[in-house]
Amino acid sequence: MARKPRQARSKATVNAIVEAAFIAVAQHGPAAATTRQIADIAGISVGSLYEYFSNKEAIFGAMSERFVADTVAMIQPRVPELVRKDMREAILDMLVYFRAFLQENDELYLKCARHAFTMDFEEYLEPVQRLLLDIVTQHMMRHPETARVRNIAAMTYIYINGGIFAVVRHLSEQNPSITFEELSQGLSDMVGHYVDQELALAKQSSHNRSS
Repeated sequence: MARKPRQARSKATVNAIVEAAFIAVAQHGPAAATTRQIADIAGISVGSLYEYFSNKEAIFGAMSERFVADTVAMIQPRVPELVRKDMREAILDMLVYFRAFLQENDELYLKCARHAFTMDFEEYLEPVQRLLLDIVTQHMMRHPETARVRNIAAMTYIYINGGIFAVVRHLSEQNPSITFEELSQGLSDMVGHYVDQELALAKQSSHNRSS
């Protein structure tokens, strides 16, 4: 059974394995990437790799956790700024931040995110979803009129997951049919139009009750 790292040296080895796995998957894809390739990139023996990870899938799990942790670390410092902005503007900024994050280090995360579903990345996204939902909650507190939007939890879930998928797919295409700016504006408008419509309905309903 693979052991958990306790010493600083062991943690450094685990980090090297995970980082090497990102490179291997980016170069070969998850199906073709092997533990030997990962070990070679990390500069260790295959035997040493198996001291920490029982198989390739376990490494993929650690990769998913790293990706999610880094995503949260990227978003968290920007929360106070985002919740103060108009919803459309906040969404546009968030998408720009996410694109820059995926394109760092020669698009290493983007190249791996293309294989997210085959590597079960989505099973580890709960911390990101929780943080984005918290942003929505804080935004509603600063903009109390949006509290009248129905099904806010369901719509937030749909827009968050749909937006992540749309950005990854767009950035993965060599010749996308629309620009990233058009995609971002479309996603922003989609959310904004829904909120505007809900607020208009709530206003009309309130007017009808008072008539």
